[in-house]
Amino acid sequence: MNSKAKSEKSNLFYIKTERTFTRLRKYAWLFLLIAPLGAWWFPVIGLSIIPLMLALTVLAFFNGKYWCGNICPHGSLFDGLILSVSKNRRIPKLLKNRWFAGAVFTWFMVMLGLRLYKVLALWGDTTFAERLGYIFTMNYTIVTVVGIVLAITIAPRSWCSFCPMGTMEKLSYKLGKFLKLNSATDCKVSVAHEEMCHQCGKCSRVCPVQLTPYLEFDENGQFSNENCIRCETCVNNCPANILTVKNAKIALNDRENVNLEGYDKKVRTEAEISKIEDLTEDTRKFTFKLQHGDKMVFKGGQFILLKIHNELEMFRAYSIAGFNDDGTEFSVIVKKAPNGFGTGIIFDAFSIGDLIEVNGPMGDEIVIKNGYSELLFIAGGIGITPFIPLVDEVLKDESIKSVKLVHGVNFKKDFLYQKEFESKSSSDPRFDYFPVAASCDSWAGEKGFVTDIINKLDINNSHKVLMCGPPPMIDASLDVLQIKHVEQENIYFESA
Repeated sequence: MNSKAKSEKSNLFYIKTERTFTRLRKYAWLFLLIAPLGAWWFPVIGLSIIPLMLALTVLAFFNGKYWCGNICPHGSLFDGLILSVSKNRRIPKLLKNRWFAGAVFTWFMVMLGLRLYKVLALWGDTTFAERLGYIFTMNYTIVTVVGIVLAITIAPRSWCSFCPMGTMEKLSYKLGKFLKLNSATDCKVSVAHEEMCHQCGKCSRVCPVQLTPYLEFDENGQFSNENCIRCETCVNNCPANILTVKNAKIALNDRENVNLEGYDKKVRTEAEISKIEDLTEDTRKFTFKLQHGDKMVFKGGQFILLKIHNELEMFRAYSIAGFNDDGTEFSVIVKKAPNGFGTGIIFDAFSIGDLIEVNGPMGDEIVIKNGYSELLFIAGGIGITPFIPLVDEVLKDESIKSVKLVHGVNFKKDFLYQKEFESKSSSDPRFDYFPVAASCDSWAGEKGFVTDIINKLDINNSHKVLMCGPPPMIDASLDVLQIKHVEQENIYFESA
């Protein structure tokens, strides 16, 4: 990969995603219209910045840089308005260096102290309040201007990497920890259990301040990096839905009670790419052969992690599309996403004969369990992948009475394993296959969405429903299943 390609790939790493989850975070930037903007005409308004500085310092004592991620007007401006036009590139190491932040903080406090010393000489004068307000207005204006420039040209939260107020928050937070007065209030990003982490790096890719939570969980399963702004952007974007924000006591208790079924037989090893097949113009099947004599215990519906990035220990999770009986080979199907960081690497860099680090199998969400006799499989797009081995698995079980598979795609070309499923449907009366395309004039079969098919099917609460596909498809299907009186306890799903 040449330097230009590497640069383009690097620019794809950080993702622009929603960061303002509350009204306060969305509209706190309006404070900037008052101070510093309004304060240039009425300097006394600048005095409002003093209680702001006191508030963030006190709040930090109990909960770190919570202010930065949830209340700060500048943070609201950067995340709410500037994100859409920002270059959103990697923040330079210099700006994230603690010595640089320390130098900026020292300069800021010295300059502020000198200006305050001069103004204090006017104590009792009618101009004192205005002159004092002007000092804070000027400092706040510098922060706003420099922050906006960095936010547009580099990344929205570039300024936050060395913000003097952020440094003050960290000092206050350290004091709280030293005095052991904030253990109950100190709520951090916490993982249900690191064994369940996909190590996909999504939390890092969406992090406003570009941290790496998935690489830094401590013994309590918490992300204790003092630069974390507690914004919960990583929590809202975790593909595995295993991140929350809790204090250490609750996090440790929850961690000890996590059910690791489906994650307790993982093997981390190397696998050689033995075969690559083009299924469509943007979809490939990769077959892997485990090395070093290792074997895996596979179940239909599980997924496996493929390492795609050495520098950041980054993996991608893919549903297992097939495996051999002795547990030495498996295959996955990968659909290339437009401008996709992970799929771009796999399509461009993975070749036959390459040794790839793998970790798995994992997952229990759509694994077949005992007591299932009537099954409904619902797949959207590439979400058909886990059902390829699942269909084979359940049809070998004579206790299974009925299996229905609904597969929805946008275009005819997106159907995978259509002929194979049609063949199984013809040979086994227990299996029914329902392909449906939403936007394809050349498709002679059913047109519409998976929900249109589900509505027509004779299903009830005796069915166990397994779904894999994009979140909108899953949400729409859940609504229809509820109407058909299928209880939530009989529905299992994962996003694709």
